[in-house]
Amino acid sequence: MSTAITGIAELVTNDERFNGELGIVTDAAVVLDGGRVTWVGHASQAPPADEQIDVGGRAVIPGFVDSHTHLVFAGDRAEEFEARMAGRPYDGGGIAGTVAATRAASDEQLRANLARLVGEMRAQGTTAVEVKGGYGLDVENEVRALRLAREVTEDVTYLGAHVVPPEFSGRERDYVDLVTGPMLTACAPHARWIDVFCEPASPTAFDGDASREILLAGQRAGLGLRVHGNQLSEGPGVRLAVELGAASVDHCTHLSAADVDALATGTTVATLLPTIEFSTRSPYPDARRLLEAGAMLALATDCNPGSGYSSSMPLAIALAVREMRMTPAEALAAANLGGAQALQRDDVGHLRPGARADLTVLDAPSYRHLAYRPGVPLARALEVT
Repeated sequence: MSTAITGIAELVTNDERFNGELGIVTDAAVVLDGGRVTWVGHASQAPPADEQIDVGGRAVIPGFVDSHTHLVFAGDRAEEFEARMAGRPYDGGGIAGTVAATRAASDEQLRANLARLVGEMRAQGTTAVEVKGGYGLDVENEVRALRLAREVTEDVTYLGAHVVPPEFSGRERDYVDLVTGPMLTACAPHARWIDVFCEPASPTAFDGDASREILLAGQRAGLGLRVHGNQLSEGPGVRLAVELGAASVDHCTHLSAADVDALATGTTVATLLPTIEFSTRSPYPDARRLLEAGAMLALATDCNPGSGYSSSMPLAIALAVREMRMTPAEALAAANLGGAQALQRDDVGHLRPGARADLTVLDAPSYRHLAYRPGVPLARALEVT
């Protein structure tokens, strides 16, 4: 059954056939059928449809694509957040607390928390999401995390190399062997991607050599590559990601000139996570520098219980505009089309015919209100039966 979405004051398509960098159509309509976009254009030219949904002069955008999240976990780390606000720096060490809580939780508890967070995201306009493991850090619990993540998304990421767990303290070599051996073998069938926290500045993360070994093992197992890189300091993460052709390198907070050049000339998307800087009082990435160099950018939430417990892509957009010198149009494009590029997806992030029917309605006349009215619940995913 076909459905026409009408009454659209401003439609962002990310389709180069239409006006400007966002492919905007005013007084627009979209026709959906079979879970796909079949027609986009001016309402006066819309073909007939079996039913109609009038959005009453609101703006419609492609659903947000949140390409970096950690949603399979138990517990929270509110006390750690409070301590950071009082001046304690973030170094990734608190992940061990989430690992303990996650290992102790039942499948039902983890599934319920995952469903709650995905529901939060849809209520704020997110229609596609990547979900990582990384809070089990043993074979049984990493497989469990990925199996649960697979219930909500096809973009599941194996992150056994999040940190070295406490039981392997002083035996980092043994843990890398586990991550690239039995854990990888068990997890690869449930995952599309492999990721590693490449951060020599963290006492529990992985240096460049270990990160390379882990990524190459994942690649041999048929997984696409992603990297947590350059969050706490300049380091090897960005250039390693570009060298290996990773789909995305995420954080990119501390970049050398060589890092920027690598991102500008390679195919790896730089995924920026401004809610993390907001929640850790760290410096924000310089998005303007990356854009002017020609790098491809995505925005994501990195929703997790420790360094940034926000599921809000509109907040990420507002912070990118206010703190990272992006225009509202650049930030929106990074939050949907950029996220799709970071996941190497061509069916989401835009509203061209053939795209998945992922539309987000704004309780506002223009996309500009996402940054103009921060903290106001303007966005929601459109539910079409």
